[in-house]
Amino acid sequence: MAFTKINSKVVRVDLMQSGPIVARRGAMLFYTGEVQFAPHGSPGGAGGAPGLGGMAGMAGRMLQGEHEATMLAQGKGSVHYGFKGLETHVVDMSAGGELRVEASRMLAHTVGLQSSVVSANATPSGGGGGGGLFGALRGAATGMVTGQGMFTTQLSGYGAAVLLAHGGVLELQVGGPSPVVVDPQAFVASYGPVRTELKSSMTWRNAGRTGGESMQLECTGQGIVYVQASEEKL
Repeated sequence: MAFTKINSKVVRVDLMQSGPIVARRGAMLFYTGEVQFAPHGSPGGAGGAPGLGGMAGMAGRMLQGEHEATMLAQGKGSVHYGFKGLETHVVDMSAGGELRVEASRMLAHTVGLQSSVVSANATPSGGGGGGGLFGALRGAATGMVTGQGMFTTQLSGYGAAVLLAHGGVLELQVGGPSPVVVDPQAFVASYGPVRTELKSSMTWRNAGRTGGESMQLECTGQGIVYVQASEEKL
C-alpha cells in the first residue's frame, strides 16, 4: 500500500516505494529527505465530460467546483499529508477499477491512476447509457438538489487514493438483492461499477413533512460505496 495512516487525519507516503504522488495543493504537512514539488493541474484536466464540448466541459467543472489545484511530489523521501483536520480514508486500487469521487473529497493518489472528469450520473464502465449530454443534464439537476457537483472525478487503473470526510468513512458493499440507499450529502465516493440514481420520497400527500430525507441516492451494481458519518459538505 502506497499510503500509511499515521492517525485518522494524517497519511504518510514513502516516495521511493510509491513513486510520484498527486495531492491537492495545501495538503502537504511536512516531509523528510529530498522531495521536489511541482504544479500538476486539476483532476480531469486531460479529459472532459462525455457528450460536451471542451469549453463547455471546462466551464461546467469550474462552475460546479470540480476543480482543485494539485501538486506532484517526487524524489527520495517521505511526505505527510492532511487537510483541514478532516478524516482520511485510504482506498486500495491494486486490483484495478474505477473510483468516482468529488474533487473536494480527494486528498491524494498515486500518479499511475488516470484522472478524468465525467458526468455525475454517467454509468461506470460495464454499464449502458446514462452518460453524454442527457447524463450531464441529470447530473446538473442532482447537483442543484443535493449540493454535489454536476461533474465528478474518476480515477482509473492501479494504485491507491486517499479520501477526505467529516467524522470518518463507512464502506458499504453494493451488489446484494436490495439497493444501498444513502443520503446524498453523506455520499463520498464509489468504487467499481456502481450506478447512482437520485430518488425522491416526496409525494403530494407528504409534501412538507419529509424533513431533510426527501432526496435519497440509490446505489446499485457491484462495488463499494463510501459514506461519511456526517451530512456536512467539505
